[in-house]
Amino acid sequence: MPTLFLGHGSPLNAIRENAWTRAWGQLGRELPPPRAILSVSAHWYIPACAVTAMAAPRTIHDFGGFPRELYAARYAAPGDPALARRVRELLAPLPVALDEGWGLDHGTWAVLCHLYPRAQVPVVQLSIDAREPPRFHYELGARLRALRAEGVLILGSGDVVHNLRAYAWGERVQEPYEWAVRFEAQVRERLAAGDHTALVDYGTLGEAARLSVPTAEHYLPLLYVMGASEPGEPVRYPVEGIDGGSVSMLAVQFG
Repeated sequence: MPTLFLGHGSPLNAIRENAWTRAWGQLGRELPPPRAILSVSAHWYIPACAVTAMAAPRTIHDFGGFPRELYAARYAAPGDPALARRVRELLAPLPVALDEGWGLDHGTWAVLCHLYPRAQVPVVQLSIDAREPPRFHYELGARLRALRAEGVLILGSGDVVHNLRAYAWGERVQEPYEWAVRFEAQVRERLAAGDHTALVDYGTLGEAARLSVPTAEHYLPLLYVMGASEPGEPVRYPVEGIDGGSVSMLAVQFG
């Protein structure tokens, strides 16, 4: 399987038809059919390493102030307890909790409802351990790489650029900020060059990085996908664009 990072943007993308959601749907039709999906979402950012292990994960509406239609949305994909145990095995001796209480947050289901609208593919989520530095997350991605040969789509869901303080809320049109464009271009250049070290140590990339990644949780899923890639593997960007001036919708696919 390829490994894939998606910029998920607003939760409203779950119920909207736009250029990004159409591109996600097209991507779902083009990808090889996965046996299961392991999702690393920006919205399960906790001081622990855990993996969902229930047979029927709930749809989590982890947001506020949106239209009623969005709260009525459900994504009834099955879980995969065997995959959860396999993830724990690959990450050993790191202690990984088998979680029965979380489910699928909007970082996962708001994109998968377009990639796989029939919700037929089993989905497991892996938490992002907020206590750990970027290098830890990149190395976990590398340890999970074997899942690709087992038919599992490793999916990271976040945003390369995610600055909500600068975001144009409502209907106000905002052209992408210069720093957002500059940092996204830096990311693409480093990915194309295979320079993962600079992207793991993103704090060294200057002012544009500081403004684009004011907090880590939306950026870190990209590191799992980078870690799960093969050395020298080609990279492409099946979805592009910046929403509200300061949220990157860039998708990154290896393989």
